[in-house]
Amino acid sequence: MTTLGTLIYTWAKGRYVGSDQSGNRYYVEKGAPNGRRARRWVLYKGRPEASTVPTEWHAWLHYTTEAPLTDEARAPWRKPHEPNRTGTAGAYLPPGHDLRGGRRQRATGDYEAWRP
Repeated sequence: MTTLGTLIYTWAKGRYVGSDQSGNRYYVEKGAPNGRRARRWVLYKGRPEASTVPTEWHAWLHYTTEAPLTDEARAPWRKPHEPNRTGTAGAYLPPGHDLRGGRRQRATGDYEAWRP
């Protein structure tokens, strides 16, 4: 949820730049500020979650690129963006985790206990 102050600031000083496949909208400050870079920000669709910002927009928000990367500019080996799944049913659970039964394969024998 976006705050009222952010919505008013966006309406008064923001220029729409684009949106991503998640529905997040990206803005830059109107006009040429004196002695500093124009501010950039995102209005999240739904609950604010920074992990929903794809890499091409992340680079733009942090002034790494002047324009957001296009789909053609993406490296072919890059996977599509996935949000952070921590705390959900899709979270990664390593072997031996309690929620996966708490059992894992025994060590391969490359470990030697220290003896004083």
